[in-house]
Amino acid sequence: MAKRKKGSTKRIVVPTQPYKFRKRFGLFDILIEKEKKFLYFIAFSLILAGVIYPYASIAMWVGFAFAGYSAIANDSIQTIGTFIVSNEDKKWYWQWLFMGSIFLGTVFYSWYMFNGDVTYQRLASKGFDQNPDNFVFLQLAAPIILMLLTRFRIPVSTTFMLLSVFTVSSGAILSMINKSLMGYIAAFVAALLIYLALSGLLKRLIKGEAHGAWVVAQWVISGFLWHTWLAQDLANVAVYLPRSLSTGEFTAFAAYIFLGMGFLFYMKGDKIQHIINEKSEVRDVRSATIIDLVYSIILYYFKEVNNIPMSTTWVFVGLLAGRELGIRIRSQDSTTKFAKTFSLIGRDILSVAIGLIISIILAVAINPVIQQEIKDFLFK
Repeated sequence: MAKRKKGSTKRIVVPTQPYKFRKRFGLFDILIEKEKKFLYFIAFSLILAGVIYPYASIAMWVGFAFAGYSAIANDSIQTIGTFIVSNEDKKWYWQWLFMGSIFLGTVFYSWYMFNGDVTYQRLASKGFDQNPDNFVFLQLAAPIILMLLTRFRIPVSTTFMLLSVFTVSSGAILSMINKSLMGYIAAFVAALLIYLALSGLLKRLIKGEAHGAWVVAQWVISGFLWHTWLAQDLANVAVYLPRSLSTGEFTAFAAYIFLGMGFLFYMKGDKIQHIINEKSEVRDVRSATIIDLVYSIILYYFKEVNNIPMSTTWVFVGLLAGRELGIRIRSQDSTTKFAKTFSLIGRDILSVAIGLIISIILAVAINPVIQQEIKDFLFK
């Protein structure tokens, strides 16, 4: 609204909204403008999912395409996040070809040894062993929601977000939660003890310029971690596809993810890489190597325990939380730095909790069997 004083040509602008409202609205407007193209893509994807979900033979590949990128992009912080940030001086395509070759070798071995199964029999466990022969809208919408959360740097569990919408039993979800919780606790305690006991030694190790052997060690350990993670989490992507893939189906599956990895490396991990970048000393190749080594050992152990899928995100969040707390305790930092550490830990826990809640809501909304089990439990 504008007013003009008598005898003056100057216009006086009178705000019609409170300053705080205009400031907040302006920030929101900037955010929408910045992400406009991405939000258009999300809207188009949801419309596409709504159109094609009744056609199972098409829907399974569209769902796989959404899940393939969203799962790798969200979980990239766990497996290749430290690798990307500590190799910022290396060409992205060398990183892609190295990790891409490990991916191809890993999935080919599983496909060949397990009669067309690319998930190392993770989907052979009870509740996930049925081939998808029809879909509902929310099953295709789940990876789109995951892409949206990834864009805003929320490291949710892809295992819960994607697998829970296909399970035919609440017991399968409870088994995943139990195994994932055990993984979080194991990773937290292991990292805390390692950094409490060895932080002095580790500080001496990461002083000065890293020896070339550390770079080699990190690439080898990161490759092993990537292989171990794939054996655990490929089930999140392949759940949309037949449990046994033909040669043509396997070729399409492997080629799509291989090329998607190239885009991810070109983008340097995309938005969610910030979760790694804000942690202490992860840019140093020696520190990144230690993180990857501990993480790969824990993942390998749980891979061998049983074939129940688990959330590797929970394991990774536990690992970073224990590491950050161990560093702070040994450094005897100020209260302010401790508060910041607990804030980071709490924020990451909140993120995975949000993902769990969303995935459970989706699973209940989709599956009538789980709805009936809940009714029987509440009204028995």
